[in-house]
Amino acid sequence: MEIDIGIAEKDRKKIADGLSRLLADTYTLYLKTHNYHWNVTGPMFQTLHLMFETHYNELALAVDAIAERIRALGVAAPGTYAKFVKLSSIKEVETIPAATDMIKDLVKGHEAVARTARAVFPVADKASDEPTADLLTQRLQVHEKTAWMLRSLLEK
Repeated sequence: MEIDIGIAEKDRKKIADGLSRLLADTYTLYLKTHNYHWNVTGPMFQTLHLMFETHYNELALAVDAIAERIRALGVAAPGTYAKFVKLSSIKEVETIPAATDMIKDLVKGHEAVARTARAVFPVADKASDEPTADLLTQRLQVHEKTAWMLRSLLEK
């Protein structure tokens, strides 16, 4: 069935492509955060274990919201590890870093997701896609705030 929501098909595709990269980054950061939650050790264990749990739960909800927006635009959302690896700007970590290195890595991850979200704005704005712009704004607020909170743990 044809989609007529006031956004041209080519624009919906461009927006969905950007959102697919955002979805891949968000999912990759979710998985990394969950991994760190399971494997963190050291004197900050309790604080980081609980913080990482809060973060990965928020990211899990975000993954769903982003994927559903892609679907609302009439495009299939990527949903495999293989596709996420190709689309994500965040690289997986094969080792279990020290707690401080986990924090630094997650700061980089949240900053990467913020950059990816910000890159979708021009296409969404050009197409007058307010729902996507709203979603991007919400994601930017979360990732910038989370990066700031994580960075604050590294101050001496």
